[in-house]
Amino acid sequence: MSWTRSLITALAVCVALLAGSAGCGPSDARGEDGKPSSPAGELLDERDEEGRPYREVDAEAAPAVGVEVTPDTDGGWDVRLTVRNFRFSPDGTGGRAVAGRGLAHLELNGRRVALLRTPEYHLPGDSVPRGTHHVTARLYADDGSVWAVDGEPVESTADITVSDREPGPDPSAAPMGAASPEQARGTDGRGRGGGRGSPGGDERA
Repeated sequence: MSWTRSLITALAVCVALLAGSAGCGPSDARGEDGKPSSPAGELLDERDEEGRPYREVDAEAAPAVGVEVTPDTDGGWDVRLTVRNFRFSPDGTGGRAVAGRGLAHLELNGRRVALLRTPEYHLPGDSVPRGTHHVTARLYADDGSVWAVDGEPVESTADITVSDREPGPDPSAAPMGAASPEQARGTDGRGRGGGRGSPGGDERA
């Protein structure tokens, strides 16, 4: 969606990227190798930039996340996540991976700025200077592993472009809505890459 503010033109566009978590089926389901499949998925060799392993789950019941960023009246930015097949775990939850549960890492331009256990967060205005910035939300299990589908992390990225140019009327500009997790899912069930995990934040998952 298109937003304007005095002396600042801001464009927040959400590209919801998927991937996923969740129960892959009954606990006695069998994988390709004939071994029982875990509802909480299978750890892969792939890792994020913090060294956290990807946890592969079935695409059909995988979690998904969408992210929307909008300017507030104080010069900052409101971030809101929309999740599907996923529940945020409360603080103090044990470190065991449970299908469809966990928390989100919020990144700004590839740098982690927060660990979210709720779908809302506020970015201060001074953290988003002039230019184009990428706000990414990625879903993690409670043991710190990254929920993934087909080797791709479950994540979503919104781009924010801030300019010092005085906004003017643009009759051709139409409001743009943030894509939901359902709208963003491709026909093959895979997510599309967005931000990358990197050190930051005050808490370790």
